Amino acid sequence: MPEAFEIELRSTGEVLTVTPDRTALQVLQERIPGIDSNCLRGECGACVQTLLAGEPLHLDTVLSARAKAAGRRFIPCVSRAAGGRLVLDL
Repeated sequence: MPEAFEIELRSTGEVLTVTPDRTALQVLQERIPGIDSNCLRGECGACVQTLLAGEPLHLDTVLSARAKAAGRRFIPCVSRAAGGRLVLDL
């Protein structure tokens, strides 16, 4: 079972908790209406967000190995944090 993690919104400093039974996208869409999404399977990249800090656990298939290694993008419909907190440019 996935573990809970936190997302910090850079613009406000607000910290959101993503529980094991929810996706980061679900939590983000509750606070920020209008975040794009499409496939909800990590295949299209519509929901991609800029990652400023933290270690993502990439579970998507849309980002290349190079993009995943760079650690600057996050696909919130399926990906999670490897631990702790992610800071997003939102």
